[in-house]
Amino acid sequence: MLNQLVSGIISRIKQESYRLDSNITSKDIMIIMAEKGVQVVRGFWKGLFFKEKHGIIFVGKRVKIKHAGHICAQKGLTISDGCQINALSKGGIVFGDNVSLGSGTIIECTGVIRELGESLHIGSHVGFAQNCFLEVRGRITIGDDCIFAPGVSIAAENHNFNDRKFPIRAQGATRKGIVIGRDCWIGTKAIILDGVTIGDGCVIAAGAVVNKDLPPYSVAGGVPAKIIKTRNGL
Repeated sequence: MLNQLVSGIISRIKQESYRLDSNITSKDIMIIMAEKGVQVVRGFWKGLFFKEKHGIIFVGKRVKIKHAGHICAQKGLTISDGCQINALSKGGIVFGDNVSLGSGTIIECTGVIRELGESLHIGSHVGFAQNCFLEVRGRITIGDDCIFAPGVSIAAENHNFNDRKFPIRAQGATRKGIVIGRDCWIGTKAIILDGVTIGDGCVIAAGAVVNKDLPPYSVAGGVPAKIIKTRNGL
């Protein structure tokens, strides 16, 4: 009975069918629900400082959010333990419905205040596992229904280095931005570099370094990443 009740509550929050594993015990459910209750309280407090917030936000322990006034969040946002967000940027951060940031994930929009980062837009039903890193110097756009495995890095900036008379740090940088389509799966510790567009439905293998555009429904891996095959839809 408790399993069905909680499944129904989660389904309403996510606005899609959701069922707990039948093996989970009532005791385990009570522990999880107590933790979620505390996260809701934290989310209410943190959300007061957002530019815009809709619905419930779940916030874990040791979460650090700087410049929250640049964040717009739809319902169901989860920010897990130890996450860090620096939202200072020209266009801010937009989270769609039911976005989940795994523990230890870092979103850094601006490194130095002489040049603010652009913006980050994450679609709905997007999940980041533990310890992902998003360097939002150029604009980053992520489509709906994407999943990111642990340790994924997304870096929307490249440093210039051609002039040997000056240190690299003084030569400026390029910021072309990154676009990731909908329904993509990015594997553990994959790296996505600036200027890349990844089409809808792509799968990126663990440890891959993506430095060139990938057409929709590609399966890519390696350093640098190359297309291994194409999803045939069957």
